[in-house]
Amino acid sequence: MNLYRAVKIDGLELEGNLFLAPVAGYTNRGFRSLCAEQGANFSFTELVSAESLYRNPGAYGLGAESNDNAKLRATSACLIRRAENEARYAVQLFSGDPDALYKAALALAPLRPEALDINAGCPVPKVVKNGAGSALMKDPALLGRIVQAAVRASREALGGAPVTIKIRSGWDSASINYALCARVAVEAGAAMISLHPRTRAQGYAGKSDWTHIADLASRISAPVAGSGDLFAPEDAARMLAETGCAAVMFARGAMGNPFIFRETRALLETGSFAPASLGEKLRAALRHVELLCADIGERAACLEMRGQFCAYLKGAQGAAAMREKATKALAIADYQAVAEMAIDLGQTNP
Repeated sequence: MNLYRAVKIDGLELEGNLFLAPVAGYTNRGFRSLCAEQGANFSFTELVSAESLYRNPGAYGLGAESNDNAKLRATSACLIRRAENEARYAVQLFSGDPDALYKAALALAPLRPEALDINAGCPVPKVVKNGAGSALMKDPALLGRIVQAAVRASREALGGAPVTIKIRSGWDSASINYALCARVAVEAGAAMISLHPRTRAQGYAGKSDWTHIADLASRISAPVAGSGDLFAPEDAARMLAETGCAAVMFARGAMGNPFIFRETRALLETGSFAPASLGEKLRAALRHVELLCADIGERAACLEMRGQFCAYLKGAQGAAAMREKATKALAIADYQAVAEMAIDLGQTNP
């Protein structure tokens, strides 16, 4: 069985089935660009507030000029703008209000994303307290109206781009309702369901239950993308084989390792892969810094990159000392100094 295969999401045809999940604080333009370069077939922006977007589109580089300062405009626009090498991407919105979701989707018209994604899985309190994210799973009827609003906006302003939705298994162990929510979403017009098989109560703890992905893939006609505990190419191969899902969605497993897309495709097609070297990871990390600096300015980017840069150092000899230096970085030169530490330790070539 060829596990690397094309995926069709309504009218959107994708060459392969290796996706970059929406990850708050990580899937900015720079990182999505690196993942696209390494073979990600489709990517999602980090979640964006529908209310914020439609009330002040200028802050996101859309519509009328905003009163916000230039730094804020650049940071917000970076959330939703397409990377230069990103052929296919989706903008992810979150809201508990169908009207707000509709208006925000209309505002995305200048960007022409290939898909519009709805977040119905985020467990963060500041999102769920407003009835958005995984709180939508407590109200499947509202979830359906959210999807309907997105579909209507897509038809009116986005050329009928498919609407997709990411959900969890349920709110808690006593309310596992992914099958119901997925059915409601598909009936409302959703063209793909992405399932992270943990409950909201679990957050990111414990193990994700891949049997939920397999069950959902057997129940609905729309493609199902599986997420959860994909930290290595072997994990992706196993999920595709065991669950029958149409695609896999890397989240934490891609952090600090955009090469996981290249490696996974190689494994699926040839049965083996060559892991990226520390040198490759450090060069990617420095490019990540530079791309983010180009979008939001050096100081802001270097502060934001501290945690992300540390992810590239995972498993390296002397990583603790390098991480300590990275967490104090204020300029590109500081990150270059971290890379030089690895060279000094004899772990990689310049």
